[in-house]
Order: sequence, then C-alpha cells, then structure tokens
Amino acid sequence: MLANLDETRHVLVGQSPRTRQVLRLIEKLGRCRWPALLLGETGTGKEVVARAIHNICRSGPFVTIDCSSMVGPLMESELFGHVKGAFTGAAMAKVGLIETANGGTAFFDEIGELPLDMQAKLLRVLQEKEFRPVGSLNTHRSDFRIIAATNRDLAKEVEKGTFRRDLFFRLNVINIRLAPLRERKEDIPALINHFLSRVGGNYSMTAEALEVMLSYDWPGNVRELENCVQHMVAINSGPLLHVADLPSNLQNHILEKKSQYLMAAATANTARADADPAHAEPGTMREAPAPQPIPAVIPLMELERRAIMNALEHTKGDRAVAAHLLGIGRTTLYRKLKEYQLAG
Repeated sequence: MLANLDETRHVLVGQSPRTRQVLRLIEKLGRCRWPALLLGETGTGKEVVARAIHNICRSGPFVTIDCSSMVGPLMESELFGHVKGAFTGAAMAKVGLIETANGGTAFFDEIGELPLDMQAKLLRVLQEKEFRPVGSLNTHRSDFRIIAATNRDLAKEVEKGTFRRDLFFRLNVINIRLAPLRERKEDIPALINHFLSRVGGNYSMTAEALEVMLSYDWPGNVRELENCVQHMVAINSGPLLHVADLPSNLQNHILEKKSQYLMAAATANTARADADPAHAEPGTMREAPAPQPIPAVIPLMELERRAIMNALEHTKGDRAVAAHLLGIGRTTLYRKLKEYQLAG
C-alpha cells in the first residue's frame, strides 16, 4: 500500500488474507457514501485505501485534510475558509477545504489530532451539511463523503475526554483495520516488485536480499519498505540489488541477528561445558579450582556442522540470515547442508 498523486500509486498491493479482506471492503464502500474510519499504524497505507474507495465511483474531488499539520488559530480558516478582512492578514477571501470537498470525498488524516472545538464544528457540518467561513454571517453548504483515519485508539480517546463521543459514533459506521507489515509479510515480495516497476530500469532483488527483508519487522510499515527500495536503487546502478545495498536500518538488523546468534551460541556452549566438560568447544571452558581434563579435539567439520545447526536454530530456519551470520554465501550454505545431510 502506498500513497501519492500518481494514479499508479493508489492501489492496494498484496494477496495476504488480510489484504484480500481490505480489498473486498474497499469494493463495497466504493459503491456507497457511508462514513468510513481507517485504523492502523503510521505507514500502513490509510490514504491509499481512502483514495481507492473514492476512485471506484470517482464522484467529485478527493480532498486530503491533514489534521496533524494544522495548528493554531489558522486551523479554522484552513477548514472553513474566511472572508476578506476576517483577521489581520486576510487580504482576500479564501475557500476552505470543507467547501472544496463539496460533492466528493474529504479524507481527514489523523483525525485524532483535531482539537475538541474543531471536532464540534466538524460534527455540525456532517449533521447539517452547512458551515460559516471565519468572519462571515452567511451560511455555506457542503455535502461530502467523509473518510477518517487515525493511528490512535479513538475509543480510548473518548473515555479520556479528548475526542467527542458523538463524533466518534458518527465516523465509526464502517471501520477498516489495516494490519502492520510485520503481520502480513507474504505481501512483501509483491510490494517490492510494485515499487521496482515504478522506478523502471528492470531492477530485481537477489534472493539473499529478499530473505533479509522478509526477516525484518518494518516498524515504519509499507512507507519504510518503499524508502528502502528507493535507497537500494539510488546507490546501485543495477539491475541486481544486493544485501550490501540495503540501508543502515537493515544492516543493523543483520548485525543484531549475528550478535544474538553469537551470544546464544556462547551461552549454549557454556552450558554444555558445565554439564559435560569433555564435550565443550575450545575456548569456552570455565575456570575451576580443580584441574580439568583436556577436552578431546573436535574435528573442524563437526564444528562447522554444529555452527550451521546453531545458526539455523537461532534464525528459526531463515537460511539467508543464517548464511550472513556465518559469513558465507547462501549457495555455500545450501551445499554444506547437503554435505552434512542437514537439509530438511
């Protein structure tokens, strides 16, 4: 899921069960004018879903109202407009976003950021289809379909008194919860291909890079994934994008995985040394007051086999990350898995 004015960007990408469910709801909501409330973390594609709903019928304009960017006394003017001379600096009349959305869709992004006084004014517009610009005595009309989005829990905000209960129920006719990317990783390959197709140049991802991306949790969701793909394209002349092209957050992810693996391996080996000193790996024996028997020499092949098993166990079978932790290529790892009869 992605967002921009480019028409090709306003599509919902992926075939995971959650994405298919959202696609079905988009199809239904696009053929009616019911209010919709989109819920989800930042970067999950709420504006994309709003535009997709609007684009089905393409009735009137689509107006984005970013509630988090409107602050101070000019907020009311941005929403409802003003007449000439309404306040210092109002040299001419201005049409507000509410009036601009007449006949179409008003998308209130991050509506949880809207102050209580503006919530009351918005509620009146939704109920009466009318409003007054700042400084005007005349009533204007505007009839639009509202789609609101938030990364907050509005029900909790209502209980805290920071969001109007009556407005919440007015908006929460149909709600769509957008899953974070970490809960629908099966959509990642399709999203990557979608981003690469917009870039052009026949770029593609190596299997190793893809597997690292699949192992990452993407706290910034689809927006972070898109930025990652753009970074890789920007620093590589292509057409094949490698692990080395991944941005710093994913490089840190690889290093963290490697650190966790080494710590886990050291802990496990220490535990084995405590339980049976004769089977401890070299360099991991704990100091003891009494002399310890010299451990038997372990063949290098056996050490390598154990390292591979530990890496796969630590990464829960993720062979690409395991290969990076071991410092070998994925092809080499596959060959050794076959050689040591570890492939399952």
